[in-house]
Amino acid sequence: MGGLQGGYTTGACAAAAAKAAAGLLCGYPVGVAVTIPLPDGSHVSLPLVYVRALHDGAEAAVCKNAGDDPDVTDGALIIARLSWDEGDLRFCAGEGVGIVTKPGLALPPGEPAINPGPRRMIEAAVREVTDRGLRITIAIPDGTELAARTFNPRLGIVGGISVLGTTGRVRPFSLEAVRKTMECAYNVALASGVRHPVLVPGHIGERAARRHFQLTAEQVVEAGNEWGSMIDLASRRHIQGLLVLGHPGKLAKLPLGHWDTHSSRSVSPVPSVRELARRVLKQPVAEATTVEGVFADLTTEHQKSLGDALARSIQVAIGHRLGYRASLAIVLINLAGDQLGSSGDLTPWL
Repeated sequence: MGGLQGGYTTGACAAAAAKAAAGLLCGYPVGVAVTIPLPDGSHVSLPLVYVRALHDGAEAAVCKNAGDDPDVTDGALIIARLSWDEGDLRFCAGEGVGIVTKPGLALPPGEPAINPGPRRMIEAAVREVTDRGLRITIAIPDGTELAARTFNPRLGIVGGISVLGTTGRVRPFSLEAVRKTMECAYNVALASGVRHPVLVPGHIGERAARRHFQLTAEQVVEAGNEWGSMIDLASRRHIQGLLVLGHPGKLAKLPLGHWDTHSSRSVSPVPSVRELARRVLKQPVAEATTVEGVFADLTTEHQKSLGDALARSIQVAIGHRLGYRASLAIVLINLAGDQLGSSGDLTPWL
């Protein structure tokens, strides 16, 4: 991608460290690197900083390499400490890993901020070594200081950084490179005969789109944070319909005029979503730090009412920018990929 070097997520590094520690715990030889499976079915080998026995288990560390991406955790030490435990796998937060304290995130309050994607990667890695129950503690020694440079304090994640990553790989951030790559994906879709493309923010959106709709391999195009560029591109191409599917935490920024939805270059949509909820539901709305939290506090019926209303406002904003050159539908999902609401005719994608 534009000559930029990729890297590996904190979750992938934690999975590699955990597998190495599990190997030592089981008495297997551990080399200078460890190979782990990634969610896409591929395998990668990550170098170890160290692996050593503890009085009650084993510990290994991997140095985070984010490539050319300006990730705050680039160069951080990711440590996994393992010991035998009853049951299956128990995840714990070590030094520098945060704890979730507020609802509305992918994990409930009280849980260590090791996201579901990394947990699955860690489980897949250690299960290549042993089926026994394990207590897995992830530590990032500089995590508390690093967290101050992220949104964690505002999200109610206290005590450290989050362990993130849905794919295991870090794609280097370059606006021009990102836009060119997305334009290429869009052109491939059109060249394949796609006339009803689907725009999603990323992997969660793509999984949800393929779960809820009948789509071809080329039909789903990732927009990332570049919604203005992608909608403008769609307006210049011959398409019959456009489905936009994603989490309202990003898409709710579009009616506010923020077409680059990156958190550092756009405002929080939470106040506007809460205000819309008050108008639509005609009742007070609980305080929340995230859009997911606003929805999570509502009944299923109220989630649908708010989701549909928000989808309509997004449809109006995108339709205006699109120049009404194609039919347009919006689907909003939560972090689990379940539908929250929709607007427009979804028939072309069913």
